[in-house]
Amino acid sequence: MPAALYRLFLLLLIALGLLGPAQAVSVTFINPGRSNEAYWVAAASAMVQAARSLGLQLEVKFAERDHLKALEIAASLAARPVAQRPDYVVFSNDYATGPEILRLLNGSGIKAMMAFSGIHGADRRLTGGPREKYDFWLGTLEPRAEDAGYLTAKMLIEKGRAAQLRGADGLLHVIAIAGDRSTPSSAARNAGLQRALAEASDVVLDQIVYANWSRETALNKSRWLVRRHPDARLVWAGSDQMAFGAMQAWREHADVPGKDVLFSGVNTSTEALKAVRSGELSALAGGHFMAGAWALVMIHDHAKGRDFAPSEGLELVLPMFILFTPPLAERFMQRFAGDHTVLDFRRYSRVLNPRLTHYDFDVGDLLR
Repeated sequence: MPAALYRLFLLLLIALGLLGPAQAVSVTFINPGRSNEAYWVAAASAMVQAARSLGLQLEVKFAERDHLKALEIAASLAARPVAQRPDYVVFSNDYATGPEILRLLNGSGIKAMMAFSGIHGADRRLTGGPREKYDFWLGTLEPRAEDAGYLTAKMLIEKGRAAQLRGADGLLHVIAIAGDRSTPSSAARNAGLQRALAEASDVVLDQIVYANWSRETALNKSRWLVRRHPDARLVWAGSDQMAFGAMQAWREHADVPGKDVLFSGVNTSTEALKAVRSGELSALAGGHFMAGAWALVMIHDHAKGRDFAPSEGLELVLPMFILFTPPLAERFMQRFAGDHTVLDFRRYSRVLNPRLTHYDFDVGDLLR
């Protein structure tokens, strides 16, 4: 074969992916949280390990809780030279940025997967559903966020009854410290709280405030809540950091967390898990930080030609929360210590495990 023709043949083989290692599928995660925020760092860390397991190339961009920065990141990805754009983008609808991120990515050739928080309500008039107005929007994967609010509220109420922390009227009084008013997962957690309250005739919600997921804001608001509602002995919080902020305010009021006042929270920071062990947190739900890692499993399979839509649907809302007891908190810390190097996500892939008929994304399975 002439040399020129041979070189052409080699180039053709490379182009067809039949010679040499295939280039890794690239994914960028627009992380809505801060780069020092325990929950969003854990979410990114789990995604890093999932990418390693599955042979994906992952880039993480933190928006630092700034919705405008999240939009800037999306715009910058779309503006990159075509060869430098990621194959996929994973993003959340935190602070209702989802519709605008989709608009910014439109026409870029980047495929999109939403995780953690999807688009609901009135915003759906702007976006439609996945693969409707925006065909590159492949789907959504969300934790069933209402579970977090419900599970923690139920446990908080049960422990309040056991400790006889009733007010002068014989009722258990609750203060709720919620996240924000726009993120669907925040609203869903609040709905879980309200469902638990509706099932408890001996419990009253004194007040709900919004702390924007901030420990400092929760502290400042709790300093006047503790004075305004002296009968409130149960404090429900939409995140662990807000729970700790509130806890500090009650400590300043000479109350002992876990004894005089009971607190609940959501997330799996080491601080929160240790607080469960010590009894300072009476209820903690977590596991949803894995949503991004599970989304990467679905992206891996999609890139390999196994679309999840026929068997799973386009919008998955899955139970991801577990309620932590002290022994389970201890096991979780041991299992997820370090950089998650012991975690292998290949077993969850339907491409790599053809016998799987559905995805089985179970955080509890990782603890066994």
